[in-house]
Amino acid sequence: MAFVALLLGGCQTSSSDWQERTDQPVWLYRSVKQVTDVIVHDIFSPPVASRIYAYPSIAAYQVIAQNDTAWVSLDGQLRGLQASPMGPKGTWCPELAAIEAFLQTAKRLVFSEYQMEAFRDSLFLEIQQDIGMPEAVFKRSVQYGGEMAAHILAWADKDNYKQTRTAPKFSITSEQGRWKPTPPDYMEGIEPSWREIRPFVIDSAQQFKPLPPPAFSMKPGSEFYAMTMEVYDSVRLIAEESRDIASFWDCNPYVSTHKGHFMFATKKITPGGHWMGITGIASGKNGDSFQQAARTHAMVAIALADAFISCWDEKYRSNLIRPETVINEFIDPEWKPILQTPPFPEHTSGHSVISASAATALTSIYGEPFAFRDTVEVEYGLPARSFTSFRDAADEAAISRLYGGIHYRPAIDYGVDQGKQVGRLIVERLQFEENE
Repeated sequence: MAFVALLLGGCQTSSSDWQERTDQPVWLYRSVKQVTDVIVHDIFSPPVASRIYAYPSIAAYQVIAQNDTAWVSLDGQLRGLQASPMGPKGTWCPELAAIEAFLQTAKRLVFSEYQMEAFRDSLFLEIQQDIGMPEAVFKRSVQYGGEMAAHILAWADKDNYKQTRTAPKFSITSEQGRWKPTPPDYMEGIEPSWREIRPFVIDSAQQFKPLPPPAFSMKPGSEFYAMTMEVYDSVRLIAEESRDIASFWDCNPYVSTHKGHFMFATKKITPGGHWMGITGIASGKNGDSFQQAARTHAMVAIALADAFISCWDEKYRSNLIRPETVINEFIDPEWKPILQTPPFPEHTSGHSVISASAATALTSIYGEPFAFRDTVEVEYGLPARSFTSFRDAADEAAISRLYGGIHYRPAIDYGVDQGKQVGRLIVERLQFEENE
């Protein structure tokens, strides 16, 4: 790292006032945003994206917690995480080390490592120019952050992710009511083995098994027929506000558009990425310290990751057909949903589960009400929306799936319950502060 040598060699200050200027959570907010940008660029699926957020966020928090008695280490609290390295001897900067741990961990989990490396170099140069950290302190901090990243990555390597990369593809059956690939790309089911990923806090992927969907039947008067017609009418008669809500919470990382022989794709943020953005907004509004921001991001990232594991377990167990397929086959062959149907089974709604889980985690920290303005989607061409609480936002995210025509109501309602259960367990089990 030639830039580090040049940067450090040019640092002449020997004063200790740099220590008064390192409590800057914006370093973490910007680092999380960089990970989001790379996830969008690399087109990771929502479950995989949740894993990419979780490990770096935990790495950053562990740097703080292993070396500050006010915060409790997650060693022994998260499955398989033990004996995280303690900080070095001598003066060092926990915030810088935490950012190094975050970025080095994230770099190893994405495809575009060069983007993470370029961001790191730029941020560290900026930090050093602004703070004037002594050479020995800078090097010591960066080295420790790298050690924490290596420790977290070794732990991540045992979560069964690599094994699921070679798992069999999901088998499509001809049984009526079972999921089939949907237009326009008819992609195969994404991450059918995600239930096998090691959870962070929940006991197993099956711990919060939701109620099953109603039995498939297109007989008028049946429960399934009624809920299908609700989706059909919600799109056919949609109001402008409902359309706006559907678009705001779309969070589909890969939307393809076909025109004649041409196809182009639009990359967007994942549902987990949206909630990590909300986490930064809330943390900033609350005036969090760097340590508090690290705790909050770790907790929300864990809540998201375990919620995806729980949700995907049910998706490939119930293996329910999507509304688009049913409506086109039995009701109206010309009908199309507002949103593009994602390539995996319907029940339960992923956004409903993960939003409820994340909202539960955030509410446990900031309380209720907590009004905020959600600007996460502005860069994707959508206006900001205001909410009175995290639960308010989560409820809107959930119902957006009905408005968008991609989920039946039971997937939404049962999904919200499922996510709340995951979030509550995480809040109950994880201790972050010594006085909790």
